Amino acid sequence: MKLPLSLSIAAVLLGTVATSISAFANEGHNKGQLVPVTEKDAAWVTKAKAEYPTTACVVSEDKLGGDMGKPADFIYRVEGKPDRLISFCCKDCVKDFNKDPEKYLKVLDAAAAKKGDAAHTEHSGHKH
Repeated sequence: MKLPLSLSIAAVLLGTVATSISAFANEGHNKGQLVPVTEKDAAWVTKAKAEYPTTACVVSEDKLGGDMGKPADFIYRVEGKPDRLISFCCKDCVKDFNKDPEKYLKVLDAAAAKKGDAAHTEHSGHKH
């Protein structure tokens, strides 16, 4: 009688482990990752920089291209979503970004919304 109970426990444990692995794999699958900019990305990066919504690092809020030198540009990639340019004042900020990307993406989204609102306000003063 001990054998069937042991098998039942093993099946439950195996099912729990399989579910945990599956959830972990799916969780990581939806997360993005920062990738360095390469030469093949040059045209896309030039366009993305022209449209970049802020002149400050999303992590430190230091001016991009200020005292820290040339910004460290990366592409944030999430499968199934458009690539996003992320500019940091220095490479140290990359570590902080990777700890909580959603937090810093929200900062970037807020800057984009603010820039869009400002452009709309400036544009609304005349007729076409």
